[in-house]
Amino acid sequence: MSKNPSAVKKFQVSIRNRRKNKSYKSVIKTLTKKYISNLRTKPQIQNSDEFISELSVLYKKIDKAVIKGVLHKNNGARKKSLLAKALKSLVISNI
Repeated sequence: MSKNPSAVKKFQVSIRNRRKNKSYKSVIKTLTKKYISNLRTKPQIQNSDEFISELSVLYKKIDKAVIKGVLHKNNGARKKSLLAKALKSLVISNI
């Protein structure tokens, strides 16, 4: 490790950013897993509004992570697309 003050500060900033980014990613992963498991465990959809409201919360989290620079915009778009695809496949299979 360098003794240069600017290098030390840069290292400290990178550690702080890594912790913040990890928390954003962790929340997104946890919510995604819960959402997918809810879709799989409830095959009969009586009220799709429940799933849509959960999906909108998850979309908000992903969009915020993209804006903050935690996720790349294409990565966020891919995550949102996969979630919508999972919901759509469940709705279509129940028709």
